[in-house]
Amino acid sequence: MPTQVIINYIIEFLLYGNKEAARHVRLSADVDWTLRYPQLEQVPIMERIGDEVVVSPDLIYNTFFFISRAEELLNDKRDEYGRFLASYSILGEKNRLQIPLIDEYSRVLLKTLDAPLPTAEFSAINLTHDVDTIAYYHHLRGALGGIKRGHWKDVYASWKDIHKDPAFTFPWMMKQDAQVPPANIIFFLKDTRGKGIDYPQYKTSLINHLSTVNQPLNTRKKQAVYFGLHSSALEAEAIAYRGNISPIDYTLHRSHYLSCSVDRMQKLVDFGVTDDYTMAFPDQAGFRLQTTRPVRWINPKTMTLTSLTLHPLTLMDVTLSNTKYMNLSEDEAYFCAEKILSKTRQFNGEVNLLWHNSNINQETYHKTLYPKILHLL
Repeated sequence: MPTQVIINYIIEFLLYGNKEAARHVRLSADVDWTLRYPQLEQVPIMERIGDEVVVSPDLIYNTFFFISRAEELLNDKRDEYGRFLASYSILGEKNRLQIPLIDEYSRVLLKTLDAPLPTAEFSAINLTHDVDTIAYYHHLRGALGGIKRGHWKDVYASWKDIHKDPAFTFPWMMKQDAQVPPANIIFFLKDTRGKGIDYPQYKTSLINHLSTVNQPLNTRKKQAVYFGLHSSALEAEAIAYRGNISPIDYTLHRSHYLSCSVDRMQKLVDFGVTDDYTMAFPDQAGFRLQTTRPVRWINPKTMTLTSLTLHPLTLMDVTLSNTKYMNLSEDEAYFCAEKILSKTRQFNGEVNLLWHNSNINQETYHKTLYPKILHLL
């Protein structure tokens, strides 16, 4: 059973931080809540007694189970990238991914307490972009590979002007993001000594160039533009500070391939990351944490409430279109986005979209779908 600190945090989280309401919630001493209702087939998870609401231990445990990702300790099945997929989860098996169960718990608990419900609006909007490459051909390895594949015209254009590189879609993306003035914009950039998917690293001049591209937007639209760290799930120890040379904020993080684990998240805590934006299943859109809201991570191994905040990833472009994942048409993808964003808004949740700069000019529908989704916001 979680410690009292964790129990208190979970109760306050369920109540959207309402400390006054939390004083009227009591955890039942009955470990087996069914003993209170032996005559009922469906046992309630809470009951009102005077000015108190007594909650079942199951309510606390179920919330803990999902926000800590304890499920991933009980099930060791992983794909080739070390990822825990929706198809492995009880959420995917029972088709519960698009119902944020914990937020439903919150709504019932608040109504039972006669406490005000959250306003149906987005609490925050973060438009995020993973920059696996700033340019395909503006470095030696990419140029040689492009020439080998017969793309010498693209290579020449990229070396002459980086804006002509097929992956350099940032001006277009900034123009689209400007449709949502309240949004924060976060670019997740590679900046580690890691190999494999952490390679190749960018030159500092390219990172600074990207920062310059975004400066007019930051000034004109009053939108905050941030640069977080994008690293491999296996290379947290390889992260290297660059101090004032790099604009990257090392407290913001997303893992490559949305790969995460309990041990990985603890490494991020130890490194000083405070906000992680990895938390979604790569193969199915939905609520991996079963909430639409940012939540502090509880380490299920050590039973510790950590300093790391997990931000639910609402939608990722590749999840919708990839033939190995959802394989949706553009109309189907739009309908899916509309449904998930509606749930997020209903529960005063935070929107976190992930669109890759390198997907915009490929033969997919993402260049036309992305503005439509922004219009929903």
